[in-house]
Amino acid sequence: MAEEAIIEPELPIFDPHHHLWDYPASRYLLPELLEDLQSGHNVEGTAFVECGAFYRAGALAGWEFVGETEFVNGVAAMAASGRYGPVKACEAIAGRADLAMGAAVEAVLERHVRAGDGRFRSIRHAGAHDPDERIRKSHTDPPPDLYASAAFREGFARLSRLGLSFEAWQFHPQLPEVTALASAFPETLILLNHVGGPLGIGPYENRRQEVFEVWRHDVRELARAPNVWVKLGGLGMAICGFGFHKRDVLPGSQELAEAWRPYIETCIEAFGPERSMFESNFPVDKVSCSYRTLWNAFKRLASGASADEKALLFKASARKFYRLD
Repeated sequence: MAEEAIIEPELPIFDPHHHLWDYPASRYLLPELLEDLQSGHNVEGTAFVECGAFYRAGALAGWEFVGETEFVNGVAAMAASGRYGPVKACEAIAGRADLAMGAAVEAVLERHVRAGDGRFRSIRHAGAHDPDERIRKSHTDPPPDLYASAAFREGFARLSRLGLSFEAWQFHPQLPEVTALASAFPETLILLNHVGGPLGIGPYENRRQEVFEVWRHDVRELARAPNVWVKLGGLGMAICGFGFHKRDVLPGSQELAEAWRPYIETCIEAFGPERSMFESNFPVDKVSCSYRTLWNAFKRLASGASADEKALLFKASARKFYRLD
């Protein structure tokens, strides 16, 4: 399929969720990121989210994750030099820490903050777990009910005192766990990743409407907590079950928008534009579409929004959450 013309090319965008990595079968570093960021949309800045990139070798358990922040801060400094154009890549950093270390994690968090040199904003300790073996657990290899454990919550309590927020990544059956966490820690901002992780593979395959009803109920309940925000995206992942990644020719933005509309519109209605932000989740979602097509799909989904609402959804809400203005 030929690349689409850019919809609303002047609309300012802050992409609040992408990764960087260098694996034998997959490389996505600054050159690859810039190629996407400069593919036609007006992306002004981004936030990096932890993904297992460049942990520090030989570090004590729990401290190796600081290496990722050191690496990303270097990438951010490269982008901030202006040598590669005006986009401020990795302007905010969301790193990883093992909050199940309890009180001992505070020293790790402080080291992350120093390594981020003013860019470090939040922690993502992924808790995505499903008992079915066909559903791959998060890269953190979390146990069931991680977010409810006493040790995790002891570590979680250290975030707000350091001015840090939390990014929740779990599958849709676990959404009530995030609601309970938000209720227990109303002083800590929580950002729900990937519209809450609706599953569409394994035991959830061919049950889309049933899964949607459960997901919608739990998302609406979660949105009642004023300290929770949501990232609108991640639906291009294979685990969501749309199957776009299996095609020889990937879908266009119109088809993506129609497939994702129920999830995106539910979240915006529940959280409001003030607590919602479109995200790319690249390069993970690249299996389903190009960066150019992805943002066209989001712009189609927001076509009925006012100018002020678009400003929030595409830039302002994310920058406010990450405390960049």
